Amino acid sequence: MKRFWTDVTLDDTRIVHLDGKPVRTPGRVPLAVPTQTLAEAIAAEWRAVEGEIDPRTMPLTGLANAAIDRVAPDPALFARGLASYAESDLLCYRAESPDDLVARQAQIWDPLLDWARGRYDVQIEVATGILHRAQPAATLTRLGTAIAARDAFALAALSPIVTIGGSLIAALALAEGAASAEQVWDAVTLDEEYQAERWGRDPLAAAGIEARRRDFDAGVRFLALGQAADEADHPTLA
Repeated sequence: MKRFWTDVTLDDTRIVHLDGKPVRTPGRVPLAVPTQTLAEAIAAEWRAVEGEIDPRTMPLTGLANAAIDRVAPDPALFARGLASYAESDLLCYRAESPDDLVARQAQIWDPLLDWARGRYDVQIEVATGILHRAQPAATLTRLGTAIAARDAFALAALSPIVTIGGSLIAALALAEGAASAEQVWDAVTLDEEYQAERWGRDPLAAAGIEARRRDFDAGVRFLALGQAADEADHPTLA
């Protein structure tokens, strides 16, 4: 589909309009989002379209579509899918060797696990090697409750962060401000970065990581914009 509109505007309910007509999701629901900052960012994606529409250049629109069409009908079900990553969280599976990789994993991953243990008052098992080690039922329940407490837009944002990285704990740390996006990215790509440093960077693998980084960054930005306080909704005290 090629660009068919001239003007992009926002209405009072934070719905993007193209030449006065509301943008709708693939499910034909008006594309309304929770904050003005997110609405403005989505509107900017539509203003930037030149020629044919390329969904890859409109990640915020895509995540908003997912939040409304896929997540909002049953947020609890969607949250359970993300919660399942706690059963085999990337941060809990450590290399046996070499020593420098073992040390790097401990340096970068242990602070995130320590944060989760304190934040949620849980026990987290760490394994060496690839054999599965079950986490305590109470741990899975509490981490599941933490992700289920998010609204549809936050869940849509966290979905690529969790699935790309393979770590629910790292995603929760990001969502709660305990870790920056860069810290989380470094954590979830630690093994790949180590292998690239040791054996060189394969062009195909590098392209794959670049694509994953774009999706990761889109999720991070969508999460931040969706949580941003709007001055109109939350006026500051005089």
